[in-house]
Amino acid sequence: MAGFAGALGVLVASAGATAQPAGATAQPATTVAPFIAPLTLAEVLSSARQNAPLVLEALARVRGAEGRRLSADAAFDTVFSADAEQRLSGYYDGGIVETRVTQPLGNLGGYAYGGYRVSRGEFPIYEDERFTNKLGELKAGAVFALMRDRMIDERRFGRIAADADVALADADRLMVAIGVQARAIQAYNNWVVAGLRLQIYRDLLKLSQDRQQGFVRQVETGARPRITLIENEQNLLRRETLVVQSEQALDIAATALSLYLRGPDGQPVRPLSSRLPADLAAPLPLPAQPRAMVLQRPDLRSIDIRMQQAGQRLALDRNAFLPRLDLKVEASHDFGEVGLGGPSRSGTETKVGLAFTLPLQRSAARGRLAQTRAEIDAFEQRRRQAEDQILADIDALGITATSSARLNRLAADEADRAAAMATGERRRFQLGASDFFLVNVREEAAADAKVRRLDAAFRQIVAHADLAAATADITALGL
Repeated sequence: MAGFAGALGVLVASAGATAQPAGATAQPATTVAPFIAPLTLAEVLSSARQNAPLVLEALARVRGAEGRRLSADAAFDTVFSADAEQRLSGYYDGGIVETRVTQPLGNLGGYAYGGYRVSRGEFPIYEDERFTNKLGELKAGAVFALMRDRMIDERRFGRIAADADVALADADRLMVAIGVQARAIQAYNNWVVAGLRLQIYRDLLKLSQDRQQGFVRQVETGARPRITLIENEQNLLRRETLVVQSEQALDIAATALSLYLRGPDGQPVRPLSSRLPADLAAPLPLPAQPRAMVLQRPDLRSIDIRMQQAGQRLALDRNAFLPRLDLKVEASHDFGEVGLGGPSRSGTETKVGLAFTLPLQRSAARGRLAQTRAEIDAFEQRRRQAEDQILADIDALGITATSSARLNRLAADEADRAAAMATGERRRFQLGASDFFLVNVREEAAADAKVRRLDAAFRQIVAHADLAAATADITALGL
């Protein structure tokens, strides 16, 4: 037993020596920071398209219009009816059961019908039509409008109007989505600009902080006067103020962006600064012929739909001036043995008939016709004004987009020159060929030029997004 314990002790000691060599120190575990992908414009546009409350509201309105369209179809639903009657006292003991199915026709303004009835007992002579043979009577027929209601009637107009409401709701949905996407592009790039501006001012602050340490040593050794240290401290405070202001602007921009960046539950997601990209997104591509895309505008489409709807209402108003002339065809057949009504019910009976109605007073129809014509004229003028305004806006935005691209190039060139001047001035200062004041001027001028470059690039991006919205370029807007 003692030998076993000794062997076990040697084994443990050997394992310990293998796991921890003599003289070695424990190494801390290396923690790898998780990679956080930069937030992209495509991600923001996708989130806004799917989860923005304004878009969801517009989609709900489309569903509501589709529900009303389904309700309009109820005018063409098949209707089943049944009727039963039995005399309980009196001289006659007749009873009858009758069923009927009616189906309105989508065209010709009429309806088809069919039915079955069967009677028992006797009926008075003035109810002779109630008699049937023993197994009852089958009947089928149809009514066709030959003049009034042939091309359009209230039921068909109701369905046309419901279709127009669906199209109008969808056009409004697209208009809302275009506006949301354009604002999402602006909010995203404003957030990126705020982050890049903050980095510019942090770099500017770091130059002063690095220089401050050298100045402290030089002042202590008497190589520089103390006023130089105080001047640099002033620069530090001014540049730190710019950093704080930029941090505030970044927080505000992130909050604004959260209105378009939302989670699956629809709640706003405030983007972390760690997800800031290294540079601005490229401007949206410009259409080759922006004026030719004016017909894609959903607001113009809405006016066109309303004009078409008014045209159908005009046809309905004109329909009211026509006399009604209906054609009716019917066939019936009795089955089984002859009933109490006699043999006159046997065999197949076919009938055809015409019904004519002519209204002599049409004051209401004339008033509706004049009102509808005035509405059509008003829609035509509204569309002309809207199209002219849209074309003018597109032309102005095209000029802005072209000018902003040129200004962006100029701002980039200026920033490059200013950065080169600041670098050269710092080198001269290190060699003693320049003074501290001029170095600060060059550095801050370079930082200002970089900020102006960001602003110019942002204005170009916004101009391109506005032009895409004005031309309803749904592909460029991520729709």
